[in-house]
Amino acid sequence: MGELDFRKKRKNTNIRGTARKQEKNSRQRELRFENEKREKRSSGKRWGKNKKNTKGIVLWAVELLLVCMTAVFLVAAFGQRVNVIGDSMSPVLKNGNVVMINHFIYNIKDPSRGDIAAFQKDGDERYFVKRIVGLPGETVQIKEGKLLIDGKPLKAEYVSDIGYAGTASEPVHLGKDEYFLLGDNETASDDSREEKIGNIKKKEIYGEVWFVIKPWSDIGFVSD
Repeated sequence: MGELDFRKKRKNTNIRGTARKQEKNSRQRELRFENEKREKRSSGKRWGKNKKNTKGIVLWAVELLLVCMTAVFLVAAFGQRVNVIGDSMSPVLKNGNVVMINHFIYNIKDPSRGDIAAFQKDGDERYFVKRIVGLPGETVQIKEGKLLIDGKPLKAEYVSDIGYAGTASEPVHLGKDEYFLLGDNETASDDSREEKIGNIKKKEIYGEVWFVIKPWSDIGFVSD
């Protein structure tokens, strides 16, 4: 009887041991499964992130290519490049910028106030790049640092306190097809305030400056 009970106990012990092993193996399988799921999720996130980064790089490259193609088209279509010399149009245009001139725009419309234009004076081969502030038929004067158009201050971001009035210290009357041009950086600009330049006739305006093609860091359309 005692031996039979001992065998039963040993059998029960073996059964419990086997059950514990099975339970342990089951937990290990579950842990491996969970780890595999986490690894897959982590891998998926990394893939998604890498995919997103790759997409961003591709879009940037496409945009860059489009800008380059636009610049090439502009050069081919309009064919006139002008080097900006000096800081008279800073900060919009910098010394050393190479800009593209839209030579045809003023054949279909008149120059507008605020346009940045390139002009040649009295047959001079050099191009001057300045901003149009006075239009035909208007009276321009610089008084107490303010630019007056027909006696009223011109309110524009590109006009600040003007320290030097030049010929515009007295009212300047613009005739038919005459324009008054200033540099945005008036302290470093020779423009319509100077007697040697004066009013600019429409026929002397070559075109509107509208695209910077060099250096690479400044490439893009010129904003007014």
